[in-house]
Amino acid sequence: MSKTLVLASTSPFRKEILSRLHIPFETFAPLVDETPLENESPTQLVTRLSILKAKSAQSEYPQALIIGSDQVAVIDNTILGKPGNHEQAVKQLNQASGKQVDFLTGLSVINTETDKIQTDMVHFSVKFRPLTSTQIENYLKVDKPYNCAGSFKSEGLGIALLDRMIGSDPTSIIGLPLIRLVRMLEVEDLLII
Repeated sequence: MSKTLVLASTSPFRKEILSRLHIPFETFAPLVDETPLENESPTQLVTRLSILKAKSAQSEYPQALIIGSDQVAVIDNTILGKPGNHEQAVKQLNQASGKQVDFLTGLSVINTETDKIQTDMVHFSVKFRPLTSTQIENYLKVDKPYNCAGSFKSEGLGIALLDRMIGSDPTSIIGLPLIRLVRMLEVEDLLII
């Protein structure tokens, strides 16, 4: 591969997921204002931010394929951000108890040589089982998902909070939909296998 592959993200979860493909890549810390625009839908938000994150690395990498990704969790038409602390995580998990939460992940790949941008939004849902206060507290003590949209990690103990998962790409719930990403990279002649 003559182009450098760049992940425009500081997320350790996205970095771990991308490493599953066994291809070398670099990371870049995007400086992007993630504030939603007025009347912007969750789908529009994650799509716009994934493009902006990828574009933020363009000047640093003139011969690269740059990956940008952004995710939100949505419950009852309300965006759940990263909780940031224990109290907010308890509130989010109480809100999710017994309900479906939709995870929307924007994904973009920019070829900086051609300025070609591929972008998509991948939808994945989880149905939480009814949760008690004790279950929520016990879970938060173990996983501490304070930097995760929706306050849980499906790749950790968070799977025990769920009744079922609904979608075609379970990696999208962690923040980087590999099934779709592989197809985008193949369009750019980067063959994974």
